Amino acid sequence: MNVVFFDGVCNLCSNSVKFIIKNDSKNLFKFSSLQSKYAIETFENYPEINTSKLQSIILKSKDNQIYTQSTAVLKIAYHLRFPINLLVVFIIIPKTIRDWIYQIIAKRRYKWFGKKEVCWLPNPELATKFID
Repeated sequence: MNVVFFDGVCNLCSNSVKFIIKNDSKNLFKFSSLQSKYAIETFENYPEINTSKLQSIILKSKDNQIYTQSTAVLKIAYHLRFPINLLVVFIIIPKTIRDWIYQIIAKRRYKWFGKKEVCWLPNPELATKFID
């Protein structure tokens, strides 16, 4: 199972999850907020991941590989419907440059897009796509 971990109080992140769901025609992704019990328990097995200090989306692939920042975004985009999947061509840009751009957006995401007081909750029909 591919799991996308996201900042549940971030408007940009929540809207990105909604975008992924809308364009995930093969139903490949499940979702969990970084604040969830599932995320905390999952990342106990990955000491290099500190969920309390993250400003990143994380993709845990079905083969348990962990991808963060721009690589996670591009790996997710690759599995979405056309033409979004074409974004994968940006993988040729060096990771340091891609992640630098990603970090600029991530550091300013609350200022630019806002923040919720509590995590976004999906409606009942989408609830099966989320892991608590």
